[in-house]
Amino acid sequence: MTRDTYNISGMSCSACAARIEKGVGAMPGVAAANVNFALGRLTVEYDPAAVAAAAIIAKIRDLGYDVVLERLEFAVGGMSCAACAARVEKAVRKIPGVAAANVNFALGRLTVEAGAGVTAAAVVAAVRDAGYEAAPAAGDQAGHDRERAAREAEIGRQKLLFVISALLSAPLALHMVLDFFKIHSAVFASPYFQLVLATPVQFGAGWQFYRDAVSAVRHGSANMSVLVALGTSAAFFLSLYNTLAGIGHVYYETSAILITLIILGRLLEARARGRTSEAIRKLMGLAAKTARVVRDGAEADIPIEEVRVGDIIVVRPGEKIPVDGVVTAGDSAVDEAMLTGESLPVDKKPGDKVYGATINKYGTFRFEAHRIGKDTALAQIIKVVEEAQGSKAPIQRIADVISGYFVPAVIAVALLTFAAWFFLLAPGDAARALLNAIAVLVIACPCALGLATPTSIMVGTGRGAENGILFKGGEHLEKTYQLTTVILDKTGTVTKGQPELTDYVALAGEENELLALIAAAEKASEHPLAAAIVRGAADRGVAPAAEPTAFAAVPGAGVTAAVAGRNLAVGTRRLMDEQGVGIAASLGAVEQLESEGKTVMFAAIDGRLAALVAVADTVKESSREAIAALTAMGLEVWLITGDNRRTAEAIARQVGIGHVMAEVLPANKAEQVETLRRQGKVVAMVGDGINDAPALAAADVGIAMGTGADVAIEAGDITLMRGDLRGIAAAIALSRATMTNIKQNLFWALAYNVVGIPVAAAGFLSPVLAGAAMAFSSVSVVTNALRLRRVKL
Repeated sequence: MTRDTYNISGMSCSACAARIEKGVGAMPGVAAANVNFALGRLTVEYDPAAVAAAAIIAKIRDLGYDVVLERLEFAVGGMSCAACAARVEKAVRKIPGVAAANVNFALGRLTVEAGAGVTAAAVVAAVRDAGYEAAPAAGDQAGHDRERAAREAEIGRQKLLFVISALLSAPLALHMVLDFFKIHSAVFASPYFQLVLATPVQFGAGWQFYRDAVSAVRHGSANMSVLVALGTSAAFFLSLYNTLAGIGHVYYETSAILITLIILGRLLEARARGRTSEAIRKLMGLAAKTARVVRDGAEADIPIEEVRVGDIIVVRPGEKIPVDGVVTAGDSAVDEAMLTGESLPVDKKPGDKVYGATINKYGTFRFEAHRIGKDTALAQIIKVVEEAQGSKAPIQRIADVISGYFVPAVIAVALLTFAAWFFLLAPGDAARALLNAIAVLVIACPCALGLATPTSIMVGTGRGAENGILFKGGEHLEKTYQLTTVILDKTGTVTKGQPELTDYVALAGEENELLALIAAAEKASEHPLAAAIVRGAADRGVAPAAEPTAFAAVPGAGVTAAVAGRNLAVGTRRLMDEQGVGIAASLGAVEQLESEGKTVMFAAIDGRLAALVAVADTVKESSREAIAALTAMGLEVWLITGDNRRTAEAIARQVGIGHVMAEVLPANKAEQVETLRRQGKVVAMVGDGINDAPALAAADVGIAMGTGADVAIEAGDITLMRGDLRGIAAAIALSRATMTNIKQNLFWALAYNVVGIPVAAAGFLSPVLAGAAMAFSSVSVVTNALRLRRVKL
């Protein structure tokens, strides 16, 4: 029996604890389930052969609660193909308490989600028992620098091995060419000369394949190295036997050139894989290295690691802002393009937020540090991108299933090929049968299958991050590709989320004079609509006429005030009725304005109607263009709002939305999302991530929109760092490009093996050509994935 501990969230009373104990305790294989409600902790004793930890976690979630899992990241070494990645996952999933284990073969990264009792040491031990190396991955710049240095050292080693094996194989290749043209060279044709050249290649440069193959077989699995070792050894040892016996033909060039080509393929693949994670390196490179801090009245440059929350930091023109904070003195404009993709500088004044890694363009200012280290917006973005790149898209399951059976199946096909040629097709011709079997072994490539999905996801998510689009994981990237419907929350998404003065109609008196009086009356009000009128007057160059006296706010109706000796009333029809002001002559204009979704207020001066003031939450400049782009992509677009239907439909008409859900309370938005999903639609909900959390969670894909870097990154499946609706179309376009790229990779990886193996078995492919094709199949997959870096968004 195994004993696991899980931290549980969502319990509100002891009845919840009892429900979990009863539900988990009834599962087959569970001997005991005890919940400590005070600690929020479940302890389970179970038989791992009868029930998996993942099933227990799924049961808890099915009961309506959640399991707080720890996320552990490891750098894994020694993997040569997708079969290795599958073996590592299988070994780690056997650890009691592990809910999920995913290996990104392209990144050499293992991501583990586990209960509180699982330690990093236990995971490392399981990986080592499986025959590979593992170490906890550091998420900071230093950790990435170490991983990069290790990768570059491996590239350097493979380059040296390639150069040595290429130099030794060149005479063998030349002999093969001369032999083809019937040109005889006694030196090159000497079996002993060829043996001297081939032996260092086979057991020097090729030793890595033997070491990896022995480790795999010792741990009960088979990988690409097993295929390479078997194929090249067969050619080498048959040649060695023929040399010593003085009979038959030798095939040293086959084994030596095969190893040389495979090392070249690994070298090119490693270089290409290094480029797939460039987005993370770029993001990390954005961080400032030092900060100019004011301490004891003096400015001092200190390392970024020494900055403390509350420090006052000075930033001059052209310098990077080191951490997140709030401006305390000075004005400037800041380039936030590296975080949000927004090309225009953002004006900053005291009280505004600034973000680490952005660039101060013009003025000098001071700000107070609020978030440092791993809490900065940049660090959070890097964390999201890393987690997305370590995740798996559901489409990868195809490759995972195939990879588990691939190598044993290829070995079986190679044995059948040898038997068919030796006994049936070319009876007694062991050399020909063996060469065809070798061709089968070396043309098969599980690597291309293992790289097909993760490389595309890495490049796609990285490209998104560079443009202010953060995908939380490969599954969300895939689901976005399947979207049929997009629901847009009105306030703050389609509109600016802030009312503006849109219309001002003077009915009696001079326009600016009247507006100055109205602005003065509204100045003392705290209502958002009053603030909009004051701002609108200022935008028109009109200042409040004077300080109001005898000010009174009438709840739900408006305000009354005395300004410069005049008595004003500004508000609704009710207020006008209470004040005895006739409005009948203006109702036609009012009706027209209200049909456009605007809120109309009446302004009376000294008992007579003097002006109409219309205020509305205006649409963002980019909304119409963005919605046209979504419609052109074949998506059904809905507007959801708590506003009345007339206002909602007026906004919808302005931006070109054909479907409206009006008068929907915030608590009911999730229900509306579910209604569309039940109709078979794949739905994305777009909101600000704060008020729309239930609806975002209910949708197939939740898209949280921010304004600048200040956005709840954890709110949605996709986070748009800019409050620009065009980011939705860009995210969907990137998802479609990435999924198309993945399908291309999987098609070529599968088609290559499906076509290549039978052709090799039929004897139409020499081992050297088969090896060259295998070596470059992985490179072609990675190179195809890198094309995503050029996707225009």
